[in-house]
Amino acid sequence: MIAPGSLLGGRYRLDAEIGRGGMSTVYLAFDTVLERPVALKLMHRDIASDSDQLERFRREARSVAQLNHPHIVTVIDAGEEDGGGAPYIVFEYIEGENLKQLIQREGVLEILPALAYAIEIARALGAAHERLIVHRDVKPQNVLIGLEGGAKITDFGIARMLTEEGLTVAGRVLGTTDYVSPEQALGQRVTGQSDLYSLGIVLYEMLTGQVPFSGDSPVAVAMRHVREDVPDVQRRRPEVAAATASVLDRAVAKDLAHRYPDAATMVGALEEALAVEASRSGAATGEVTSVLRTLPAGARRRLPLRMLHPWRWALSLVLVAVVVAIALVLAAGHAHLGTGVAPGVSSGPGSTPVPLAQSAAHGYNPFGTGPENRDQVENLVDSDPNTIWSTELYYDGTLSKPGGVGAGFYLDAAPAVLANAIEIQTPTPGFPVQVYVANQFQSSLPYGDTIPLPARGWQGPVGLSSYVHEHERLPLDLGGRPFRYYLVWLTGLPAHMRSASIGDVTLFR
Repeated sequence: MIAPGSLLGGRYRLDAEIGRGGMSTVYLAFDTVLERPVALKLMHRDIASDSDQLERFRREARSVAQLNHPHIVTVIDAGEEDGGGAPYIVFEYIEGENLKQLIQREGVLEILPALAYAIEIARALGAAHERLIVHRDVKPQNVLIGLEGGAKITDFGIARMLTEEGLTVAGRVLGTTDYVSPEQALGQRVTGQSDLYSLGIVLYEMLTGQVPFSGDSPVAVAMRHVREDVPDVQRRRPEVAAATASVLDRAVAKDLAHRYPDAATMVGALEEALAVEASRSGAATGEVTSVLRTLPAGARRRLPLRMLHPWRWALSLVLVAVVVAIALVLAAGHAHLGTGVAPGVSSGPGSTPVPLAQSAAHGYNPFGTGPENRDQVENLVDSDPNTIWSTELYYDGTLSKPGGVGAGFYLDAAPAVLANAIEIQTPTPGFPVQVYVANQFQSSLPYGDTIPLPARGWQGPVGLSSYVHEHERLPLDLGGRPFRYYLVWLTGLPAHMRSASIGDVTLFR
């Protein structure tokens, strides 16, 4: 035990103990040279006498010193007690709390901040993995949250230990088994995929407020990670989107072939999920906003305009008010209330936009488990191309379902309209689409069956495109007959993307 006020290395004054583990104690210290607070990890003297443990501690200092990442706690210095005593590592000091404390205080985290923290942690792990450094003890206790937000991962202290000696060293449990990967629990080879499994468990805890497994002993918990599937996050928190649940399911897959192959792939999926959740909620502040700004263009296009350009959102409110007023005037001469026409949609001789009711759009996914992102479907006819409807995420790059291929939505143009074209505005160009029509169709059939579209009552395709552009107007051939229902049927995804999005659709007559 080092007395408070002790000076190490001639410059680091130990002010208070802030953490203790099996190998070391962490102190809040003061750098008397640069006059700033630091965190100092000092190895226990009895452990320092073990040459293997001493080398591991020194290796941690060398390994983390290689890493320069905004979401990894920075190593500042390293040394040993005067007289050749125990070694120490000096880190930047993060004022705030760790993620475990935050979860315990909040109970559960809001979905957007949870995903933002997961993205930051995954990016940090990716930087470490690129240096062939595997953390091996990813858990909320090792993630620090600063006062201004932002997650920073720390404590690479058991790096390489688990691959060498399994779960224990000299009878001591290394880390907690609440977050341990199946291969780690079995003493098998540990890779970056093991860190991603642990991150998946951390995300599960952020979203539900609890770890998925409990037991009478650490070994019992570890064996549950080996033998049992992680409970469905949507059962414990139904408001979580399917996109987020899908990311979590893949992260905690037992089979390494089904788990994310690397951190970059998981980051991409998390970014897509964050964009979906942000679009659903319509608002984000603080740490979430800072993460949203770093999303790639593909994910940013999924966000509502108000989340990316607040001043433009205010302007769009004025425009929407004008459009609504015009629609109300037009309503007197139509059988149903129109929502107006999306910006950028032009009319001409023999090409007049058809006003549609706000409730005109309906998700359609008969070959799968039901309409996808049904809470977004009204965005298709809200006259704002910056609000979107998206398919769910498909990791195989196709729209394959148990019953067939494809997904989409239909427009109800009651009582009926003889349309000659349909325009699609999309931020994710490149997907193929077909258009079908019907005056009646089988809507009561169970989801997931193999009944093809024509047998369900749909006629066509009456229009198609093998590559939908950002503004694509498809001519329709209805044979001179009006129809009430217009099905926009996506048969594939844009190249190298897991989902497709549509901002607005407009019928013309």
